[in-house]
Amino acid sequence: MVPSDENAPARFVTDPGDQGDGDRLREACGVFGIFQNTDAAALTALGLHALQHRGQEAAGIVAFDGNRYHSERRMGLVGDHFTKRSVIERLKGEVAIGHVRYSTTGETIMRNVQPLFADLDAGGFALCHNGNLTNALTLRKELIKEGAIFQSTTDTEVILHLVARSTKQQFTEKFIEALLQIEGGYSLVGLTNKKLVGARDPLGIRPLVLGRLGDGYVLASETCALDIIDAEFVREVENGEVVVITKDGIESHRPFPKSRPRPCIFEYIYFSRPDSIVDGRCIYDVRKAMGRQLAREAPANADVIIPVPDSGVPAAIGYAQESGIPFELGIIRNHYVGRTFIEPEQQIRKLGVKLKHSANRGAVRGNSVVLLDDSIVRGTTSVKIVQMMYEAGAKEVHMRIASPPITHPDFYGIDTPDQSKLLAATHDLEGMRAYIGADSLAFLSIDGIYKSMGIEARDPSSPQFTDHCFTGDYPTRLLDREGPPPQKQLSFLAEAG
Repeated sequence: MVPSDENAPARFVTDPGDQGDGDRLREACGVFGIFQNTDAAALTALGLHALQHRGQEAAGIVAFDGNRYHSERRMGLVGDHFTKRSVIERLKGEVAIGHVRYSTTGETIMRNVQPLFADLDAGGFALCHNGNLTNALTLRKELIKEGAIFQSTTDTEVILHLVARSTKQQFTEKFIEALLQIEGGYSLVGLTNKKLVGARDPLGIRPLVLGRLGDGYVLASETCALDIIDAEFVREVENGEVVVITKDGIESHRPFPKSRPRPCIFEYIYFSRPDSIVDGRCIYDVRKAMGRQLAREAPANADVIIPVPDSGVPAAIGYAQESGIPFELGIIRNHYVGRTFIEPEQQIRKLGVKLKHSANRGAVRGNSVVLLDDSIVRGTTSVKIVQMMYEAGAKEVHMRIASPPITHPDFYGIDTPDQSKLLAATHDLEGMRAYIGADSLAFLSIDGIYKSMGIEARDPSSPQFTDHCFTGDYPTRLLDREGPPPQKQLSFLAEAG
């Protein structure tokens, strides 16, 4: 049974290193689905474990045994709940979908934990979602006016209502009609009585891959979730594509006008696991290439290269290889803190960064240090890390960031602060350097990011990636922020079905 909602839980901080100040980027979620396997639930749990980096607030699995749906949703990590045999045994069936969550819309409460489930006219429908809809609030208000009753505060539920209200005859047509009404960045995995369905937004902002395991198929946010269950990678789900998996095989639908894909550039910089392959590129290799390019663009006269673990490690290796400066683990990460930590009392909150990171004094003392990190958001964590280096005996601290300055917030599934709280939006380079207390500060250029991925430069007229956090070039309209246009632009609806 699905646990009932509790009263507002104690406040949890996903990253004990920043103690809740929002100084690290967060992905919205990870999704997984498997069709036609006797161990569907157990394999889904393994897949979610591989995707745990994409969300640590909650996890859930829905399975179907041919007659009934079985749902288990929990607050916390996958390993805290879904390694228990009693839980997996309750998730009967040869098809299952699962979700790991970090909330970017909706509160951190049980009723927002996915997969969401609804009994529709044609049967049950479970759905999980990675991303954010930029017109969810607008659609929600319209649906409520028409009598819809919402059970959660997450944007994913809007899709369930749109599917339920469709007058199309076949489920696939209903699902596509719903997709033609939503906007933003998303990858979806859904489950019906007979189908496993997957969908990716028209620009391919959020990732989704297709795999094969025996006679069945797998959908997942990243290839690392295929690797953990020994599934074969088949291909990426294309931008704007809807895949429908049944016992008869796979159908592919493309209801949107053909467009050039613009995947999220932060999948390469930060979100995807280093061992994942995205669009044919090994994430680990790309991040090392970013470090090498950064060394060419912003060299430093230093004794050691030190990554901010763990996300800064590949870029630091690349920087060290290009510069010839030795790589050292000058910061040790405590992996036993866990990804969630109850916020301590105020008097010890300032010590929070040491719960996760501590200086390796032997590698730092007496040296001029290059600190390598993947990004700066608010800058508060960078302040603490730089100060830690000086306290450990560093002569100089030079900060190098393997991405451009983040000047704009995200609305497609990354939890970023308001623009007024982004350090690069309120300070120039010298102001940022002074704020974090480093001797020097430099960022990888926007063209440097593209060069690291084998592209000579960013095409300003038609960017190859979704890079609005650096450029302000949002790939879609932001209806919930801009307000509705004079007429609802649902011109694609005529093409549905």
